[in-house]
Amino acid sequence: MDFGDLRVVALHKHPECLIACCDMINDEWPRSLTARLNSLQSSCDSLPTSLILINKDKMLLGHCKLSRIPSFPKSCFVETVVITKSMRGKKLGTFLMNKVEEYCKNTLKLDMIHLSTHGQQDFYSKLGYVVCHPISIYGNYKQNETVNVKSKKETFASKAKAANEKIKAPPPPPPPPAPVNDKPDKIFMFKKLF
Repeated sequence: MDFGDLRVVALHKHPECLIACCDMINDEWPRSLTARLNSLQSSCDSLPTSLILINKDKMLLGHCKLSRIPSFPKSCFVETVVITKSMRGKKLGTFLMNKVEEYCKNTLKLDMIHLSTHGQQDFYSKLGYVVCHPISIYGNYKQNETVNVKSKKETFASKAKAANEKIKAPPPPPPPPAPVNDKPDKIFMFKKLF
């Protein structure tokens, strides 16, 4: 495959690819067309951003969605990476991720990229991603609030401990056995871009 004919561009600058992009993603992870369209139409020049891989004929070959991480303002979260099924095995995923990293570093001015994966850890490891602790892409993080919550919990815990010393309650029952999970756990990974 001639990679010189390929481009990675922002979906919101190529709305003619929107329905094809919905179809390609839904072929991998089914969801209602309306929900998928709403998600993809949020793409903008900052975050969230949907990037698409197209050839010289503007045929859609791949997609990647990047989202904000409130607790890591100099990073983004890769929500989806998908290559159209008929084009897999041709190194297009590697090409797309390399271009996504360039976009994050040069256009969005980010220092890191985070992602999670089910079963593609080897692929991302070859690209330089390393396993990390799970992160949340929701909410807002303020360090002072975390400290205050912890101190309130400590106060409550010390009062509860004092009350328990006066009244001895029977120990709690043992926890139920852990459910058997045949699916591999989600693995979180990140890469520094500098």
